[in-house]
Amino acid sequence: MSQRKSLALVALIVIPGLFFGLVLSFILLLNPARPAAADCGPAAVSLDRNTKVEGYSAEQLKNAAAVMGAGKALNLSVKGQTISVMVALGESGLRVLDYGDGPGPDSRGLFQQRDNGAWGSYADRMDPTISATNFIKALQAVPGWELLEPTIAGNKVQRNADPYHYQKYWPEAVKIVQELSGGDFSLEGSDCALPGKSGAGDDYPWKNSPTWLQVGAGSAAASPLGMFYRECVDFALWRVNQQMGSTTAPFKFLNGTFRPDGQKLGSALTWKAGWDAKGWATGNTPRVGAVVWYAPGAGGADPTYGHVAVVKEVKDNGTYVEEGYNGNPPPDDHNYYTRTVSNTVPSAFLYLPTQEEKK
Repeated sequence: MSQRKSLALVALIVIPGLFFGLVLSFILLLNPARPAAADCGPAAVSLDRNTKVEGYSAEQLKNAAAVMGAGKALNLSVKGQTISVMVALGESGLRVLDYGDGPGPDSRGLFQQRDNGAWGSYADRMDPTISATNFIKALQAVPGWELLEPTIAGNKVQRNADPYHYQKYWPEAVKIVQELSGGDFSLEGSDCALPGKSGAGDDYPWKNSPTWLQVGAGSAAASPLGMFYRECVDFALWRVNQQMGSTTAPFKFLNGTFRPDGQKLGSALTWKAGWDAKGWATGNTPRVGAVVWYAPGAGGADPTYGHVAVVKEVKDNGTYVEEGYNGNPPPDDHNYYTRTVSNTVPSAFLYLPTQEEKK
């Protein structure tokens, strides 16, 4: 341990503000990443009388297939098709409803579309394919919808009071779309993951690069982002770039240029301050793709530098799945990990601009 600390001091001199060799001691459940899959174009619908999804009737699956088919006709990506199914689940339970609710007594159909002229006639709103087509056209008109959380993307169209209303329906929508497409795609490890590629697993581009412990605290261990390879901060900053559409050099967000005040983003210790300086939102609610920030010592993080990770998945039981690098004890310290964590353990969640809408 004393050798690690001395190397860290050298690294502070050579490349200031970097995050070094930190080891967490969380006693939490680890979840392995799923294998990767490739295609994320429109998913073809494969539905027959033998197609079954537990918890859903034949009529519900038929309606889901109509939504997916409308998406395919409009060349909507599979993640867009999944968002559309998610919204239909959240609005009607995948049923063509001939009634509305308190806020919208004139709402009808799969998407509970209002009688305001924007969604066509009563017959249009009650037709699964036509109503889905109208929803999808509105979704495609939302600037940058692909980078938004699924629930936020849906809310940009539906304009319901709670922008996170649809979040709990996302896992079910994924399950339905996977089954109705014959299981020929996965949101894991492909361009299908949302937002950006959060949840895609270990796609960190420098996973085989040397750590500063192996080659010294100098330029040989420095990533293009200005952090050291395979540190928690380098993986988290990669995710930030990736989700904001910057996936190749020159990267948009760097250690030395992230903050508008000229200071480095720095070690995990300073990330919350970096977000504050940039004017990006922070909070206590996990959102997929948000950076997880642990202050020094919080949840077993390093007592000097803390730790950062990324929210991979949000569960309904008060926990979330985080992903990151350098979160396990040696000899697995500078590798990718996932673990399930209580929402109350981290010090804060650091949101991207696409995640600023709150409950």
